[in-house]
Amino acid sequence: MTAHTPSAAQAGLVEDVARVVEGVPGVAFLKPGLAARLRSALSRPDAGTGRASIAGVRLTPGPDGTAGRHVDVQVVVVRGVRAVDVARAVRSAVEEHLAVRFPGGPGCRVTVTISGRV
Repeated sequence: MTAHTPSAAQAGLVEDVARVVEGVPGVAFLKPGLAARLRSALSRPDAGTGRASIAGVRLTPGPDGTAGRHVDVQVVVVRGVRAVDVARAVRSAVEEHLAVRFPGGPGCRVTVTISGRV
């Protein structure tokens, strides 16, 4: 069954969003998923991609199948910065990236959750 397997385009979009988020000042890293926490140092990235799955970015298509209708981002921030400022910067960066990537498309809703500090 491929119902839960993201398409190559969606996987590429998730990777793009992850790169944008990781470039925002104050972001330490994306929240790792359970698989990443249990993965050994010798494990390999997901087949067909250059990196392991990105648990900190979830993309839910809209009701009509448009990519990027809802983007959920979970990040860990650097201690000493205001979490609210980082969350706002992440949301703005993702919204700007998606607006450039899909000009004139339907707007995307971006949710940012700060899941920890390091």
